[in-house]
Amino acid sequence: MAIHEKSLLVISAHAADFVWRSGGVIAKYVDEGAKVKVVVLSLGVRGESAHLWREPGQTTARVEEIRRNECLNAASCLGVEDIEIWDYQDYPLLVTDELAGRLVHTIRKFRPDIILTHDKYDVLNPDHNVVSQAVLSASIQSNSAGVLVEGTTVTKQMRIYGFEPHQTELSHFTPGLFVDITNSYSKKREAMNCFLAQGHLIEIYEQRAFLRGNHARRISGNQNYRYAECFASFFPPVCEELI
Repeated sequence: MAIHEKSLLVISAHAADFVWRSGGVIAKYVDEGAKVKVVVLSLGVRGESAHLWREPGQTTARVEEIRRNECLNAASCLGVEDIEIWDYQDYPLLVTDELAGRLVHTIRKFRPDIILTHDKYDVLNPDHNVVSQAVLSASIQSNSAGVLVEGTTVTKQMRIYGFEPHQTELSHFTPGLFVDITNSYSKKREAMNCFLAQGHLIEIYEQRAFLRGNHARRISGNQNYRYAECFASFFPPVCEELI
């Protein structure tokens, strides 16, 4: 199936996670005509906005406003038009029955071929781990005919890929897939620069895209790959031949 025939659902714990970890792939899929939806569960007000909280007289409402604007501006840079910000509290991000049901409903309505979300373990961010498990559980429920959700029909198994966590080695992350983002890298950089609240991460993810591009060239032999993102696969690939 060509990219323009696919639907991609990205589920991000916090306002910027989807950009740091998959912004290049998102922009690539948008550019090539895929159906793309981004769901942001929390703005990351409590645990992902330390720089903003250093400002004298800072308020929760002001941090929320800044983070929401950063998130929406970054999505626009990537070409994303379908984005939902659900406004749950972070640190901790608790998966209530309401949130779990909302994830199932969203998966059934959008019917993705691919889900991108957090990998199964991030050593320094429990919110990411909770979201990873919640998305996996919701996908399985979405595929189960006995789970009745009004106005929806059961889905088929979709591919699920986990973001590379910030602390890669400490989180025992194993790359399962590299995706070339050379042509969309400039859009990722533009989107990353929207997040002044986490500006210290921009250089790190610029370096990460360059490093993964090097890995992609070495493994594939394709010297045109300059930048890449990598993901873990929740399930082994199933093919009719070796690839």
